[in-house]
Amino acid sequence: MKKNIRDLELSNKKVLIRCDFNVPMKNGEIRDDNRIVTSIPTIKYALEQNAKIILFSHLGKVKEEADLEKNNLRPVATRLSELLGKEVTFVSVTRGEELENAVNNMNVGDIILVQNTRYEDLDGKKESKNDEELASYWASLGDVFVNDAFGTLHRAHASNSGLASKLPSGIGFLVEKELTELSRLDNPEKPFVLILGGSKVADKIGVIENLVTKADYILIGGGMAFTFLKASGINTAKSVIDEESLEFAKKMVEMYPEKIILPTDVNAFVEFNNDADNRYVSVNELNENEMGLDIGPNTVEKFTNILSSAKIVFWNGPLGVYEFEKCTEGSKKILEYLVNNNIPTILGGGDIVAAATDLGYKEKVTHASTGGGATLEYMEGKDLPGLTSIPERN
Repeated sequence: MKKNIRDLELSNKKVLIRCDFNVPMKNGEIRDDNRIVTSIPTIKYALEQNAKIILFSHLGKVKEEADLEKNNLRPVATRLSELLGKEVTFVSVTRGEELENAVNNMNVGDIILVQNTRYEDLDGKKESKNDEELASYWASLGDVFVNDAFGTLHRAHASNSGLASKLPSGIGFLVEKELTELSRLDNPEKPFVLILGGSKVADKIGVIENLVTKADYILIGGGMAFTFLKASGINTAKSVIDEESLEFAKKMVEMYPEKIILPTDVNAFVEFNNDADNRYVSVNELNENEMGLDIGPNTVEKFTNILSSAKIVFWNGPLGVYEFEKCTEGSKKILEYLVNNNIPTILGGGDIVAAATDLGYKEKVTHASTGGGATLEYMEGKDLPGLTSIPERN
């Protein structure tokens, strides 16, 4: 069990908290504030403990000067102030006199948000490569470190692993909740059903290899289904194929024919366009000019029959191109079935959580993870550097 924020002395301390404010932005406006909202319990606890709070986060990728303004964290400070009902001081730099003066002048209960940690990536990727000097500098600003950024636990960055190696450290409430929910899959109740979607098989190979013997069924939809269908000898016409993963898919289908469950029908389009002509058709009857962009009603029925006995479900990746209005039905019907039948369901971050949000089911499932990459690596059985750097409880 990792140390958490409750195990740390926070009173009158400068507490560095690594949050995940990597929110979707458009023209300087936040499109979804969920990641900010989920950081609030940890921040409020630190306030209640009379701490001085210094927040760190990345936003997007910073590879060139042009990336700086579009990935500026100032809008996050504004939204955080609104959510907390309290001023959050934004410091527009990641190091230097402005930051040091702001920190040195803090009173108990003050909150500072430091500029996007990946601004440091412009000069030799110091943040992303866990630069020793940068981590030491940031650590010098505080007394205690709390990692509450679940979405970056699979990365060894200066603002998570680096800080944890230099200060008394623990995890925040969001990371604690994520790990508690995901730990239910370490030794899952049976039947345990895995639902996988999205386009690339390569992204899911580690998960499949780690869970294929643990899961009772693996239901495969989305674009990745066509790689498995092609590996099974079916003509997939113009549907997307992950050519590099064909051999892996063929091996899985041959080794686990009763466990790997594939679509029997799809919503087929003549173009990758929501307004293109489409029809529901058996996977064996795709025309050469068609591509499958969602699972069909017969597949939904097939999947729900299997899910009817499930004791727990882990789902990563939507079952269709959910951005297209005509291709939401597969994911929607399965979400609806899981919720209406009270089947414990964990959504594994990324696009499936975005789809569940759009379709109105995110708050109705058991748990919707805030971290796609971190969740997948956890499910692959890998160590998470941002977590291993936090000490265990005595």
